[in-house]
Amino acid sequence: MVADSQAAARRDVRSVLERSGEVVVVAEADTAQRALEAAARHRPDVLVFDLDTTEISRTVLIAQLLRVAPGTGVLVFSAYDDDDAITSAIHAGARGYLVKNAGSRQLLRTIHAVAAGDVIVGNTVAGRFVASLRQERGPYPFPQLTERERDVLEGIAAGKSNLVIARELSLATKTISNRVSVVFGKLGVADRAQAIVLAREAGLGRR
Repeated sequence: MVADSQAAARRDVRSVLERSGEVVVVAEADTAQRALEAAARHRPDVLVFDLDTTEISRTVLIAQLLRVAPGTGVLVFSAYDDDDAITSAIHAGARGYLVKNAGSRQLLRTIHAVAAGDVIVGNTVAGRFVASLRQERGPYPFPQLTERERDVLEGIAAGKSNLVIARELSLATKTISNRVSVVFGKLGVADRAQAIVLAREAGLGRR
């Protein structure tokens, strides 16, 4: 489902999705009320969302959308990459945040990831978003890891495969495999199961 205040934006997103042959658009909405009604009626797998709201905040609207369609993954597709807006949207329950200068392939990949239950943000905002989450958590529990190794461990802790982690970090699967081995060595664990237990005990992977 596509919910956007601008008709041209809805048309562009629909065109990309329908040309792909991978995604069916079941509904459109141009206001908060129509979005709520359509989401409750259609229960889409993914809601691509960018509504200008004046009577209600975006975060409140996201929460309301998830109440009427709890299985729907909300993907905010916005022209703005403001850090506060991104963090607020994810905290409100959105599974994704993508800036509208993203290409068609990235939009499709993100929709598939959100439909699969992953939490994902676009490449242009990912580094800042992860940094803000780490500041909220306090000191990182495994200081021996590099920033990229920490990203890999976050994915492992969330139960993601190497393929999914590679896609989210825009790296080759082989590169991720190598970094997983390095992470295991630095943490002193023998396998993925031990890494997940250690990471989750430290508070990672709880999105």
